[in-house]
Amino acid sequence: GAMASASPTAATSQPSLPSGPVIFKTIPYAFILPEIICGAWVWILVAATSVSFPLLQGWVMYVSLTSCLISLLLLISYLFGFHRNSNNWKVLDSLYHGATAILYMSAAVLQANATINSEFHFSSPLYYQLNCAASFFAFITTFLYILHAFSNYYQ
Repeated sequence: GAMASASPTAATSQPSLPSGPVIFKTIPYAFILPEIICGAWVWILVAATSVSFPLLQGWVMYVSLTSCLISLLLLISYLFGFHRNSNNWKVLDSLYHGATAILYMSAAVLQANATINSEFHFSSPLYYQLNCAASFFAFITTFLYILHAFSNYYQ
């Protein structure tokens, strides 16, 4: 058991997963922090409009908050090396970022729709500007998740 896992062939056949501060310099793991920050901006900006279109923006809030929290847990896991260099971890990372990219794309489109609605719906131009900014960050975050998911395959 212990001898088989310590063999050099097992160690060289799989690329090592980064742990600690080095993740901030390693692609695709370097995308995690910007994903969290941009995702938090989406959530903050939509919250600032007091979720004026609950049907559309409820989903946006859910996606941005959930993925923010899960990405934060992922970042903490990488920082402390909880993955123990397991290959399954790479698959999990890829699946999570791929799925989140799809969910975020739907949220970004709904947020863009809410932005278009808010242009004529409210007397205050502030809500429209907040919605514009939220849409912008939603698409940026979507792009980051897509980049992360795909760059896992090109390592």
